[in-house]
Parts: sequence; C-alpha cells; structure tokens
Amino acid sequence: MYSLVEIFESLQGEGRNMGRPCVFVRFAGCNLACPWCDTDTAKRFSLSRDDLLAEVRTFRAKSVILTGGEPTIQPSMPELVAALKGAGYWIGVETNGLVAPDWLASADYVACSPKAEVADRYLSDASAGLRHCDEVRIVASSEDAVVCFAQAIRGRIAATDYYISPCERDGQIDFATAKAVLARLNGWSLSVQLHKILGFR
Repeated sequence: MYSLVEIFESLQGEGRNMGRPCVFVRFAGCNLACPWCDTDTAKRFSLSRDDLLAEVRTFRAKSVILTGGEPTIQPSMPELVAALKGAGYWIGVETNGLVAPDWLASADYVACSPKAEVADRYLSDASAGLRHCDEVRIVASSEDAVVCFAQAIRGRIAATDYYISPCERDGQIDFATAKAVLARLNGWSLSVQLHKILGFR
C-alpha cells in the first residue's frame, strides 16, 4: 500500500517541463522539515498499486510526476514505476536528493531540489545521496548561504540544467533574493513556480 496526500491533474509549474500536462501523485511523508515548506505531507489515504494505477488512468495526461513529500523513501516504488511504464506513461520524479534508490534510473526525468538549510546532510558524506539527475532546483531562501551551497551542489550533482527558485513565505514570493543569488552564479537560470503566479494547482 502507498501512503498518499493527493492525486490530481495539472500543468507542471516549474523547471524544464514547465507547462507540461501531468498527473501528480503526491506521497505522504518527508525526510526533511524545511521552515519555509508549504506542502502538506500528512497521510490522507492509502492505495494499492493496482488502485493507484486505476486512479491515474482516470485522468487524460500521459505524464506522471511522483512527488511529495519525498517519493524516494516510499516502499515498493520499483513495482509502481514498472506498472506505470508498462501502461505507457512518461514518469518524472521530484526528490530532495538525500536518497538515491536504484529505481530512479527507470524514470524518464528526475528533478532534484537540494535544501540549503540542511547543507551538511548533502555535503558531509561524499558517497551518499543523488549524484546524477536531469535538473537541480534550489530555493533561494537566503543569499550568501544559498550561493555557497549551489556552488557545492554543482560540483556534487551532475545535471543538464541548474535552477534557482524564489522562496515563498506567507504568500509572498521573494524574487529579489533569487535575482541576487543568480547574479553571483554562472550557469544557473531562474525557475519560477508558475502555478502559484497564475493561480492553478
């Protein structure tokens, strides 16, 4: 059984796949507790693999985003990914990158969002965590600490694209800090959460 928060259809709101119609499967639970996080990770219901696949099939989109919470800490994910692939779905995964299970290699796209607030958990163990993904997205929750963290993460996680995202606190999106961070980094781009700006899920 999979512990879930919600399953819904919308457009991908950030990163390289912005605007792509997707079914979002949000898993319950996370191995971090970021102070600015506004995502509900409390378990609301459980589904078997077959029931989860049946629910996904009720939507029109043929792309699925496995998100959270933190999907890499969920049990029985290889079986779910195999079932989704067998049904013809494109699979994206959104992860904080602290855990790097083998099944991630079966995904079509992996977006990693390392968190500067717990930088030591990413940088203290040279052999731990995700080392390759398609894109890295770091929230600009501060300037100096995030610049240093982004530089360290770029040397640790190989990706095609590297993004800085504005931090949102109490409904206010902090573009100024994101702009300041980007001015001090080379090879990074801005990724906004389009769904929050335009008011869709």
